[in-house]
Amino acid sequence: MKQQEQQTKWSQFIPLISVFFFWGFVAASNDILIPVFKNSFTLSQLESQLVNNAFYAAYFVGSLVFFIISMRGDVLQKFGYKKTLAFGLSISAMGAFLFVPAASMNNYWIFLTALFVVGLGFSVQQIVANPLAIKMGSPETGTHRLTMAGGINSLGTTIGPIILGIAIFGNGNSSSSLNLNDVKIPFVILGLAFLLVAAFLMFSKIEDPSKEEETQEESTEEGFNILKYPQLMMGMLAIFIYVGVEVSIVSNLPALLQTSEFGGLLEENLAPFISLYWGSLMIGRWNGGVNVFDFSKSTNMVLKFIVPFVAFGI
Repeated sequence: MKQQEQQTKWSQFIPLISVFFFWGFVAASNDILIPVFKNSFTLSQLESQLVNNAFYAAYFVGSLVFFIISMRGDVLQKFGYKKTLAFGLSISAMGAFLFVPAASMNNYWIFLTALFVVGLGFSVQQIVANPLAIKMGSPETGTHRLTMAGGINSLGTTIGPIILGIAIFGNGNSSSSLNLNDVKIPFVILGLAFLLVAAFLMFSKIEDPSKEEETQEESTEEGFNILKYPQLMMGMLAIFIYVGVEVSIVSNLPALLQTSEFGGLLEENLAPFISLYWGSLMIGRWNGGVNVFDFSKSTNMVLKFIVPFVAFGI
């Protein structure tokens, strides 16, 4: 079968997109932790922003380290996609488990370290999962699969703040009686989920593209030579600006909603609004994800009309 005729390998793709869900779940949950830590540790607004700074700095550090190591040889070809992805999940699990000593010791810096480690694992996962999603079927529909995976990521960002908000404030806690020990259980469960998915991927029948790549003789750019492509540089700049704006807005949204001009909300009432912010971004991604399915033209048009309403309803 020619590569162009390959269908999306759903039995392999569905487990993979659970990893995309994790990324969104944790990233959006940070926006609940910001006001919680700000109150618990009596932080300034600037100091509270270290939550997302630590988390996203890990992406840069992890990607840079991976790039430097890859200059000595292709890591994915040496260890394989599945092993590298499982390794990234294991790193994130370690970070999630660090929330236990952080809460027990009531230490803000250990919390930041935990988030950094989680983000470090995510950086490895994204290096693997994005190209792997493209390779699970025809290259012509690879971007459609990424869009669908992005939709699942957005689902995680939408429900993450709600679930963490319930975990912290669901037992009757108020902003005046916060107990950081309440963050232990959700992050321990999250860490176990990371390990479960890692084990599943390791023993799954997902085909490892690295084995096929070894047999392909293609001329590829290595090291810093790839930076000569303006498309790559502009793409990197676009992602930097987009993510910076997206995260900066929601990181400061809780502080804005707590002002008297915008409702004077307490910490326990912020989760639905943070969820609504991320849910709004989910609408377009879900609509684009329709293209991954092999529907008729008329069905595709109907779904593109209906899906935005479904996403908004969620």
